[in-house]
Amino acid sequence: MILDLIVGDPHGIPHPVVYMGHFIAFMEKKLLGDGGKKNFKSVILRGGIMVLTVTAISGLLVFIILFVSYRIHRILGICVESILTCYALAAKCLYKESMKVYRDLEKEDIKRARNNLSMIVGRDTHTLDQKHIVMATVETVAENTSDGVIAPLFYLFIGGPILGLMYKAVNTMDSMVGYRNERYEYFGKVAAKTDDAVNFIPARLSAIFMIGASFVAGLFDGKIRGKESFLIWRRDRLKHKSPNSAQTESVCAGALGIMLGGDSTYKGVLVSKPTLGDDIREVWRRDIFRANLLMFVTEILAFVVFVIILLAIAAII
Repeated sequence: MILDLIVGDPHGIPHPVVYMGHFIAFMEKKLLGDGGKKNFKSVILRGGIMVLTVTAISGLLVFIILFVSYRIHRILGICVESILTCYALAAKCLYKESMKVYRDLEKEDIKRARNNLSMIVGRDTHTLDQKHIVMATVETVAENTSDGVIAPLFYLFIGGPILGLMYKAVNTMDSMVGYRNERYEYFGKVAAKTDDAVNFIPARLSAIFMIGASFVAGLFDGKIRGKESFLIWRRDRLKHKSPNSAQTESVCAGALGIMLGGDSTYKGVLVSKPTLGDDIREVWRRDIFRANLLMFVTEILAFVVFVIILLAIAAII
């Protein structure tokens, strides 16, 4: 975790998730091709085969790499395991990419802010004004506090980098094919449902840790409110169509006293989405920094709790 906070994902260094993406694209081409007019049950089955194959191979390759490394030397094994663990976490990367948008807005460069935002969100960004750029950035930081930080941390504590990178494989498949559109409606169904399942517990843990983080961060920034983070989470956590997305987004909206969510456009298609939180004050670019502060404090709290649990288990054993 410390390694991730220091170096993040340096450009130019091979990353397992990139190779996962290439393999997923290869499997999609082989199993789905141009889409065609296949029986929808057959397409769902093919999507399930892809999920099983990509997840299993990801875990097997990590196991082989670790097995060989530890057989060569224990110190090498520890170093390799640490690097693979770092690859599963995305806190530094999330901070770095979202703060690019923040700095663009500081310079009043809306065009560049829209472009940098498009690198981390799936919605159309070319027509967004400053308010909606900030809202979209805060939303993605809040959502990825679970998907990119706490969920992988959760699985790393359970099963090390093997389980951590298997989780990343599922998460990557969902981000690539888990859409309800003409091409992926059926092929991506298993990936989307699997992602919902593996994130069910981590998303709720993330929300609880973020509520705690809101009380801690509120000591340093008066705009972050702990009590409201809990109240809005309790009210809005189930408003989203996804069973998990609104968990941390609702906490963040309550903590910052702003409204998130609402309708968005994806590839020219307007998608109706519920709003989260209350429009207590005007959204401002500083909220991007506050969302990142919540993310880091949430990660630290989760890390401390997981370590205490592991130490307690070790003491019992």
